[in-house]
Amino acid sequence: MTFFLAAMGVLGVASSGPLIAATLGATSVSALAIAFWRNAIAAVVMAAPTLIREPRQFRRITRRDFAWSLVAAAALALHFACFITSLQLTSVAAATALVCLQSAWIAVFQLFRGVRHRWQVLAGLGTAFAGVVAITGFDMGSSPQALLGDLLAVAGGALAGLYTLAGGKARRNMTTSTYTTLCYGVCAALVALLALVAGQPLAGFEAAGWLGIAAITVCAQLVGHTAFNHLLATMSPLLVSMIILLEIPGAALLAALFLGETLPAGTYAGLGLILAGLAVVVLGQKPGRAGRRPAARGQKPPSDRLAELGTD
Repeated sequence: MTFFLAAMGVLGVASSGPLIAATLGATSVSALAIAFWRNAIAAVVMAAPTLIREPRQFRRITRRDFAWSLVAAAALALHFACFITSLQLTSVAAATALVCLQSAWIAVFQLFRGVRHRWQVLAGLGTAFAGVVAITGFDMGSSPQALLGDLLAVAGGALAGLYTLAGGKARRNMTTSTYTTLCYGVCAALVALLALVAGQPLAGFEAAGWLGIAAITVCAQLVGHTAFNHLLATMSPLLVSMIILLEIPGAALLAALFLGETLPAGTYAGLGLILAGLAVVVLGQKPGRAGRRPAARGQKPPSDRLAELGTD
């Protein structure tokens, strides 16, 4: 089931870049409108089962969990603002590759927290990032506009790392539907404020635009993001972010197939390096540190400290 969820998550998020680029290029939909509706719709969809079956779950949210959910929502809102805008300025392959470097940002954030990574983790990260370079082919920043798009994608990756870490904190004591409802709902509200300030409309689009928003919401948000949010309850944020690296070749392949973008020459070699790096990280971890088991019903939840993958 974990493998299946990871595979569905990768397929979902890999479709995000191509779908967003196609919607922005062919319709009047604004960047922030995509971010708003994908989160607003997903929040309603994820809230429905809990409200019907276990409405008391929302009353059990502690101040700590609520605070971490707010941090995750704010990071997610800014992540979407940066990433979706970057897709208007640079290629899907370059934007996706840069925004998926969140595993590197997570490693950096953990270093500031005093976490010491084992050499296997660093070696695996290096191998995976070599795969990113092989896919992008050093062609990022080929023009001033593309350079701005690349910088926005880098910022989006850092914010995605913060979103993943904060989500890992909140998900230790919250169900997937409760956390995603809160996180997506707050994110939608924050994006609406950003759209108001930026003067970007959130409605009034043609039918093709709404169809694009629906496709992005189902594939990228409900399937992709929600699958990874579920995995955060049992996996280290670093491992989850490493799996997300598989979005890079996936997005490049989809963009080449449906948008006619040239497939980077190093796509297949890059995919092999990313998979090898992921394997090194997983195999190099200490026994029993691969993930986190959720607390059994009636038991005290795990301690606040994240069981980070492959750390001393």
